[in-house]
Amino acid sequence: MKKLFTISILGAALVAGTAQARDYDHVRFGVDVPYEPMEYRTPDGELTGFDIDLGNALCEEIGITCEWIVQEWDGIIPGLMSRNYDAIMSSMTINDERRQTVLFSDPYFTPPSAWFAPADSELEDATEASLDGKTIGVQRGTLQDNYATDMFGSVASVSRYSTADDMVLDMQAGRLDIVFLDYPVGKSTLLDSESRDYKVVGEMITEPKEYFGDGFGIAFRQRDEALAERFNEALATLQDDGTYDEIYERYFGDDE
Repeated sequence: MKKLFTISILGAALVAGTAQARDYDHVRFGVDVPYEPMEYRTPDGELTGFDIDLGNALCEEIGITCEWIVQEWDGIIPGLMSRNYDAIMSSMTINDERRQTVLFSDPYFTPPSAWFAPADSELEDATEASLDGKTIGVQRGTLQDNYATDMFGSVASVSRYSTADDMVLDMQAGRLDIVFLDYPVGKSTLLDSESRDYKVVGEMITEPKEYFGDGFGIAFRQRDEALAERFNEALATLQDDGTYDEIYERYFGDDE
């Protein structure tokens, strides 16, 4: 998996402090669930996943408490702007469109996207020709939604879902020919499923940056520069002291 995933080197620090900045000692994170293995619930209802564990470790390093507030994806940025929570840590890709609304931390994870189809599908690649007349599944409002719609919406039907789990259910029922997801989510929900009746179609996709951005970041309100800087510093510490690698191995260490 580490061959597929590029962890971005921390960029220049954000300017710290503004006249409007709050001194947070408790941070509420907005998170969209389920999106396994990034954020999901265990059978007993406990929130877990790579984002959850990393977020909790970041808060511990900073010396603050954190709280996780579940919010559906299509309302997650409006929820931040409405102060329903203080930040978003939910596998949100950093891109220019979102930068117009929110302030991002340094990237903490950069996954590829991938196409997934039933193992017995005749699809071997994802092109206009091969997807002509097919039905594509995506999660609504994601970069995969934007890419699939722009690239293939003229030849294929694009079905949008609130959660990855709903998409997988329709794939299992035969209502979708192919789905487009962040690779780790597709691997967890499809390739690692008990039936293992799915395959990756074509190559991993990370370009163009117009769609696939600069990796996952924590999103803050624009004025919270000081808070973002605290998380950048904590992220650098966790990467240096091995804590980040430990959390990474917990979720992705079995991938090559």
